[in-house]
Amino acid sequence: MGEEQINTTEEHTDFRNHFYPGITESEWDDWRWQLRNRIRDQDGLERIFVLTEDEQSALRRHRGSLPLGITPYYAGLMDRDDPLDPLRKTMIPVSNEFNPAPGERSDPLGEEDHSPVPGLIHTYPDKVLFLVTDFCATYCRYCTRSRMVGAGEFIPDRQLWEKAVEYIENHSEVRDVLLSGGDPLILSDERLEWLLSRLSRIPHVELLRIGTKIPAVLPQRITEEFAEMIRRFHPLYLSVHFTHPAELTPACRRACERLADCGIPLGSQTVLLAGVNDDLKTMRELMHGLLKSRVKPYYMHQCDAVTGSSHFRTPVEKGLSIIRGLHGHTTGYAVPTYMLDAPGGGGKVPLTPSYVEGRDGDELVVRNYNGMEYRYYDAFDRQ
Repeated sequence: MGEEQINTTEEHTDFRNHFYPGITESEWDDWRWQLRNRIRDQDGLERIFVLTEDEQSALRRHRGSLPLGITPYYAGLMDRDDPLDPLRKTMIPVSNEFNPAPGERSDPLGEEDHSPVPGLIHTYPDKVLFLVTDFCATYCRYCTRSRMVGAGEFIPDRQLWEKAVEYIENHSEVRDVLLSGGDPLILSDERLEWLLSRLSRIPHVELLRIGTKIPAVLPQRITEEFAEMIRRFHPLYLSVHFTHPAELTPACRRACERLADCGIPLGSQTVLLAGVNDDLKTMRELMHGLLKSRVKPYYMHQCDAVTGSSHFRTPVEKGLSIIRGLHGHTTGYAVPTYMLDAPGGGGKVPLTPSYVEGRDGDELVVRNYNGMEYRYYDAFDRQ
């Protein structure tokens, strides 16, 4: 089977011809070309975008981890002139990144306190998070792991991986392994195949998962050869990070469909972000678009309190209001679970609007999705 590429030129022809003249369709659709030609600095941004003074200032001040990195494909989805463009807000630094707020931490989930060996996070009893790389195709400015991504701390290294795999082998309670990072899908087919093969041979590992944003930012990566390779490791699930309906291009949909055709269940993870997707209309459009792309809306995350993220975070009530607006007003498949990751490593806590009003004698008093009151007899003798 050849490495048949995802064609992305239909939605990017004008952008490609204007900003990347001389680049052929074959080069544009080559995921490795996209990675090699990511926008990495202020000069690269200014070649395409009209930057505000605040964006320019933030770029000059930037030091350390969470570098700038945007694939040409993804840049083509962003507005050149409008700094309030939803995707642009998540990719281009602003000065608010340098303004820490109360409650923020560089490691908000306490991952480093739950890391028995480098690259492995063991917070829950029966599952581990395996950080296989710190490299991403694009770097989201609200990243929970902004302290480490792009820093070269977790380069794809088999010796490092082996230590993590040995830990998993020695802990029979671990039945679920989630590969994350960084983004595992930036690994070559050969490296990822080796790792999946190694993990799948562990008798007590029942489930493999991969967390990725690749279908949204680099759909060219989902070649037929890649899809045929990972289909050999069922049960394997992909948790795909989506932010906004603008990401659901024809190329992105084709990438998701290619994975689904190989029997890979796809679930979405969406971070609730102020001014990006924190309104019912946008979130409903995203959830409906995901279902049409054969992706089940899975989690809507409250934005983690990572240092410098206050401009992205919304009140929890905003998220609860969005869930209320989805529940009952659209198919249940389109309603994700709203999750808060408890600070310091407490794990995910579901946040759910309350539809229970209380009790009246033997009856439970509830309100349905449109606010109407109902009573349910709930005094059965269970002896």
